[in-house]
This record gives sequence, structure tokens and C-alpha cells, in this order.
Amino acid sequence: QVPLVESGGGLVQAGGSLRLSCAASGRTFSNYAMGWFRQAPGKEREFVAGINWSGRTTRYADSVKGRFTISRDNAAKTVYLQMNSLKPEDTAVYSCCPARGGVVTTTAALYDCWGQGTQVTVSS
Repeated sequence: QVPLVESGGGLVQAGGSLRLSCAASGRTFSNYAMGWFRQAPGKEREFVAGINWSGRTTRYADSVKGRFTISRDNAAKTVYLQMNSLKPEDTAVYSCCPARGGVVTTTAALYDCWGQGTQVTVSS
């Protein structure tokens, strides 16, 4: 397992922006595609965005396309999620998760999530 620490969540008004960070440790970070997932109370965890090992390929859930941007810095062992035009329905705990390989996928079962996540709350 790659140790991961998410940060950057908080309370923001609708229309606002937040930037989430996920810092990893260990030498194998750049081998893995990474994904951001979110889970709202009473709902299942859902895929938000993913990025391949090099950062050249990304995937997004339809609900966030055009508003969220995922990126990574392998030298810093960090993956980011820039969230703009936030909506109340974006409220959830956001977690970053490594994929089981370097290729990005939208299939949640191909990611391993174990971090605490960071809370994002969007007020109307």
C-alpha cells in the first residue's frame, strides 16, 4: 500500500473553488494511475476523476466534466484535484486512490481506497 494523505477540503459557497491535494510516500507512486473518489452520506462511493501514471491521460465523471481538473506531479509524489464552480451536490468526503496499474480507468473496482479522505462541503 502507498501511504496517502489528502488535504485541501473545507466549506465553500456554491460557485466557489477548492484545490485538493493527495501526498504519497514511497518510491512506487509514479507507477500507478490515481483516482479521486467521493462519498456523500447515505450514498455509495463514486468515481470523480482519474489520471494515468504519466499525467497525459485523464478521465472524468460526467457530473464534474468542465468543472474539475485532475493533475499530478510525480517528482513531488502528489496528485491534485482543482474544483471550480462547486455545487451543493458536490458535498462529500473526497479520497484519492491508486489504481492497480498505470492505466487510468473509470472502474471503481480497479482502485484501492484506504485513506481518511478530506471533507468538502458546499453551501447553497
